Formats: sequence, C-alpha cells, structure tokens
Amino acid sequence: MSEAAVAKVVKARKEQVYIATKCGRRVQPHQADQFSPQKLVGYVEDSLKNTGLNTLDLIQWHCPPTVIYEQDEYYTAFDKLKEQGKIRYMGVSVEKVAEAKMAIAHPQVSTVQIIFNMFRFKPEEEFFSLAKEHNVGIIARVPLASGLLTGKFSQDSAFGKEDHRNFNRQGEAFDKGETFSGVDYEQGLEAVEKLKQIFSGRPEELVQLALRWVLMFPEVSTVIAGASRPLQISENVKASQIPALSNQEMEQVKGVYDQYFRKEIQPQW
Repeated sequence: MSEAAVAKVVKARKEQVYIATKCGRRVQPHQADQFSPQKLVGYVEDSLKNTGLNTLDLIQWHCPPTVIYEQDEYYTAFDKLKEQGKIRYMGVSVEKVAEAKMAIAHPQVSTVQIIFNMFRFKPEEEFFSLAKEHNVGIIARVPLASGLLTGKFSQDSAFGKEDHRNFNRQGEAFDKGETFSGVDYEQGLEAVEKLKQIFSGRPEELVQLALRWVLMFPEVSTVIAGASRPLQISENVKASQIPALSNQEMEQVKGVYDQYFRKEIQPQW
C-alpha cells in the first residue's frame, strides 16, 4: 500500500519529514448516507497501522458529499483524535469553493486541498483571502489539469481503458471537475496553444510555467504535482526556481481563462 511504502522511506531518512494522508476515499458509494464519523475515524486508525506511526501530521477528508462539511459531529470526532495524539492537524479536500468556505467555518480545519490551476481561477477570486483570514493553508491539487497543462497532449493522444481521462470526461464515475479540471478536452487544447504563444519567449516548458503560476499566489502553501518517474519529480521541483511570471503574463493567462472557460467553469465549482 502507498501509505506503508511512504512510511518505510520516511523512517529511513534523517530529515524531518511530515506525512499527510486522506481518509474517506474508500466510502462507496460516495454518498452522504454512507458516511459517518465512526467510518472516518476507522480510516484514520487504518492509516496509523499502515504507516506504523503513532501520530499522523495531517489527515484530510477526501471530498465527502457537500452536506458532510456542515455537520459538527465529524469535526468533534477529529477533535478527539487530536486529544488522543493520533493526529496533529486535520484538513479537507474539496471539489467546490462553497465546500471550502463551509469547512473553514470550523476552527479544527487547518488546511484546504482544492483544485487550482490556469483553467480554474475561482479559488483565488473567492476563497484565498478568506483562507488567509482564518490562517488556513491551501494545498493546490490538479495543478496541471490532468496533464493538459503539460502542453504535451494533442487530438491524437490516447488514454488507457482504466485512465479517468478516458472514462470520466463527463463525470460518468465521479465529479468531472477531477478530469481535465472539467474543461472540454478540445477546448483545452486550444487554450494550451494560446498559453504557448504567451510564453513563447521563455525557455521553460509549459509544465514548469503552469506550476510556477500556481506558486505566484502567496496564499498557496504547497502544490501537489503528480509524477510517475524520478525525472518528472526533479523537473517539477525546478518550477519553484524559475523566474516569476510578469504582471503582463499573469494578465494574459487570466485572459485565456476569461475567453475559454470562465462562463462555463466558474459557476460549477
């Protein structure tokens, strides 16, 4: 299991490494009537066993149905876990800005994991300042829009049968916002070409620029950039070291969002 593999590596290192994990993803069907505080607490106990740790640094709810964010008993259950020394902090992973706002109304919430990228502006416009007021960390996920913002896809790109980019474009399996950030694939390709034109004078690849764009926002604590090969990890890390985007570049990226996605994407998430 991934938790056990990560823990094995962490224990072999001398550096202080913090472990963040999630709970609730295994609830199937992923519906409110299938959730309970006891279930989520049970998943935390499982994570402790998987990692062999006494305490988890950060445990995050994995995108539960919206109504769960409003129910005090879930937060109270995690207060008890903290009192028992089993967790240090709790956070949430959300689909919608509205859910993020519900969550941080509860003082137990230390972090919010939310989709934020060049194709998803709403978090910055309607949530970031509120998170700062509440001293809540922001973990940006899906920063590359399921790979669209690597700039390496085309009309001919093929995805495996088990790849959500193949079977979930219209939300057939789960929230379609998780797949290409909910944007139409062909429209996304057009927008990527516009972005490439904007950055044509820079030596970096679009993947690094897309990650650097996320890091331009001071409210963002960290970015979850996926990688399947060691080289991808090192390339992702370099994104934090490249020159900042100019004000003009930032405005031009916003212009691409306004042109292609704002009308459809902004109201949904």
